[in-house]
Amino acid sequence: MLTLLIVLPVIGALLMPLLPERSLRSVALVSAGVTFALSLWMLTQFDVQQTALQFREFVPWLSPLGLNYSLGVDGLSLPLIVLGTFLTLVVVFTGEKSAHRLFYALVLLANAGVTGALAAQNLLLFVLFYELELVPFYLLILIWGGQRREQAAIKFLIYTAVSGILVLAAFLGMGWLTHAPSFDYQDIQIGGLAPTTQGILLLLLILGFGIKMPLVPLHSWLPDAYVEASTPTAILLGGVLAKLGTYGLVRFALGYFPEAWGQFSSLFAIMAAVGITYGALAAIAQKDIKRMVAYSSIGHMSYVLLAAAAHTHLSMVGAIAQMISHGLILALLFYLVGVIEAKVGTRELNVLNGLLNPLRGLPTTSALLILGGMASAGIPGLVGFVAEFLIFQGSYGTFPIPTLIAVVGTGLTAVYFVILINRTCFGRLDNATAYYPRVVWSEKMPAIVLTLLILFLGVQPTWLVRWSETTSAQIVAAIPSATEIVASLPQ
Repeated sequence: MLTLLIVLPVIGALLMPLLPERSLRSVALVSAGVTFALSLWMLTQFDVQQTALQFREFVPWLSPLGLNYSLGVDGLSLPLIVLGTFLTLVVVFTGEKSAHRLFYALVLLANAGVTGALAAQNLLLFVLFYELELVPFYLLILIWGGQRREQAAIKFLIYTAVSGILVLAAFLGMGWLTHAPSFDYQDIQIGGLAPTTQGILLLLLILGFGIKMPLVPLHSWLPDAYVEASTPTAILLGGVLAKLGTYGLVRFALGYFPEAWGQFSSLFAIMAAVGITYGALAAIAQKDIKRMVAYSSIGHMSYVLLAAAAHTHLSMVGAIAQMISHGLILALLFYLVGVIEAKVGTRELNVLNGLLNPLRGLPTTSALLILGGMASAGIPGLVGFVAEFLIFQGSYGTFPIPTLIAVVGTGLTAVYFVILINRTCFGRLDNATAYYPRVVWSEKMPAIVLTLLILFLGVQPTWLVRWSETTSAQIVAAIPSATEIVASLPQ
């Protein structure tokens, strides 16, 4: 089944050069839709009580190199795969104006690469998929980006290539130093390595996955890439690609190095507090609403680091929920910003006003933007509140001060979204620029679907967290508690 999730988008991509222009979007929709439906079916068949990997697939490949085709999912990876296939379907649906065969092919290939990385249970196979998705995203930014797309694409390529090199170096070190028979996840046991060696390998993983998330100060590629990318590409970058960084942080850095992670957990909590504060303050300072949303992503990804630093059961459930929540909310916000730019012709806060006007503005878009801002700010009843509350509740007992700073960061999130909403949605329209083109139902539909999901998961959080509870408990069970580690340190 997991192979089908990878192969179906690849088949769709390979068909693109052979199809007439009028069939491109339909075939891409079928490919993305069937892939999403299959991932959703797997979610319904997933046994939430089982701790072992499910839907396992194993085929020996290059055994002398330790590379095997080994796939499997658990409560950490499967929800992220479903999120990725869903947002890919949204992007294909919204890409009608970019109806170019290469556009659809790259989107489908990017989805296949991300799915393969999330399902891979061999470290070299993970790196292979981790690097393969780099090329489609680079081309999506370079070809369909804004005026500074070349600079943004090259910056993205360099940073993410360095990320892959660091991760590969850590994985090779783990395999060679432990003399493992292969690079399969279960074959590598790092318990016998010296603490210093474990610390170095953990540092490589933190840097590698920290670039992908990204963490401060490894984030400088993100604003340019998100802002210059087209709306569909920005949705994939923030909603799908960034999750490989948080996934790798939890799966490999925290999962493989429990002792070393515990030793540095206080530092990680401080880094998370800095990232949350920096992301919020940077967003407040922006005049471009797309750049504001991009900077907000830095802060929201740091919540995952805070949860992982505390590594309690509750905080880890919240971390996985935050990955899903962030993907949905960011996709909604980027989509709405794209609609506003397409209809009004600008993203500048100093120019936009009065879009909530029911006759001459963009009332539906503005109303959904208000709800998206509320979700990002963690208002109760929306999915953002569920994830952040779990993280705060699970992290406070271990790191009270960083958690309180994160709570303040949530308040700052409300500040910059109030600024955004106040300046774009309210006020009087300029008579010289009204009337704006109407937003048709096909343009509203993706935003409405995303909004309904944000509302549903906010009032029914069980559907968000039930898949990851057992996996979170298993991850936490292997790691010494942060309080025990801190207590054992020399005073």
